[in-house]
Amino acid sequence: MSREAIYQLIDVSKEFDGPSEVVRVLRGVDLEIRRGESLAILGASGSGKTTLLHMLGTLDTVTAGKIFLNGVDLGTLGDRERATLRNREIGFVFQFHHLLPEFSTLENVAMPAFIAGKGRGEGLRLAREALDMVGLAHRLEHKVTTLSGGERQRAAIARAILLRPKVLLADEPTGNLDEENGARIGNLLASLNNELGMTFIVVTHNPELAAMMHRRFELRSGELYAQ
Repeated sequence: MSREAIYQLIDVSKEFDGPSEVVRVLRGVDLEIRRGESLAILGASGSGKTTLLHMLGTLDTVTAGKIFLNGVDLGTLGDRERATLRNREIGFVFQFHHLLPEFSTLENVAMPAFIAGKGRGEGLRLAREALDMVGLAHRLEHKVTTLSGGERQRAAIARAILLRPKVLLADEPTGNLDEENGARIGNLLASLNNELGMTFIVVTHNPELAAMMHRRFELRSGELYAQ
């Protein structure tokens, strides 16, 4: 694994037991992802994009092969170690924002800090900084139910970058947005990638969003092809 690499995938395969046969979703994927780069993974629905992202984020495990993050074989980690890794080193943004309606925008964004054991004051300070970075400093105390769809996704991005993880994984981050808000989110992600130096990996159907990333790959028949 080169010193510049943050992820290395070696002959990664993933299978699921179907009703009548084994379904092979990924077939011998090899990939090296550099620190600080942005990367888009495209493909048809059911091609395995989200499965691959989940394995990069330790939400799922490989059937065969190995995934290394910062030189650590993710397959050797226990449940508690994976949970700690996700909290401290990996930020997630999903198609649906998963914000909690009973809390303010500020409190929602601060949740990873609270989970990491930081005090309330420190967590809220970090949340204010993150919300300012995504252009939501004026919406701190608003309930998330009063935010627009684009604002909710920006709050979800603020939550993902709160602890300055090494990696941000985004699964269809513009999938529930109109074209205008989707473009705003894409521009925001590209800007944050440059500003923070995090590695950004985005799964998307959106070619405009993919074009904003440094590199683009497509999953076809379980195999990964560079575009």
